[in-house]
Amino acid sequence: MLKVDTPASSGLFLDDLYVGQRFSSRSHTIDEAQIKAFAAQFDPQPFHLDEEAAKRSLFRGLAASGWHTAAVTMRLLVESDLHPAGGTIGAGGSDLKWPRPVRPGDVLRVEAEVLETRPSESRPELGIVKVRLTTYNQAGEPVQISMPVLMVMRRPPQRPGGSR
Repeated sequence: MLKVDTPASSGLFLDDLYVGQRFSSRSHTIDEAQIKAFAAQFDPQPFHLDEEAAKRSLFRGLAASGWHTAAVTMRLLVESDLHPAGGTIGAGGSDLKWPRPVRPGDVLRVEAEVLETRPSESRPELGIVKVRLTTYNQAGEPVQISMPVLMVMRRPPQRPGGSR
């Protein structure tokens, strides 16, 4: 069962995060069946579904959809050692890039680096954290780079007497 952090459970608050901090994920191997299943449902283009058509495409072989790479990246991020209190909640992002295709047999992993932290101007209980997510293949080559903005809970103020 997938564990979801709640405000009362353990997790990182805005105050726990700092610029330059890095987090890592486990790895995930992509296979041909995964590529074709995702593409059939969400991005049914020939170069994601058929090896022969893919050979004649820009990719010169079967390649995962970029959206498939993004979905795997999200899964790896959620399961990484970056565990915001309350969960990994996105508020947008920028600069989504896929510098090289993901192929059957590629082993993906994600690294996250904190680029910016600041309190929310409109919601005092929240902070804003900008991260750079880089998804690498087994050769250490980036296959996806993005800069999402996360909403992260701020540590609740301590009440008189030391309780929260």
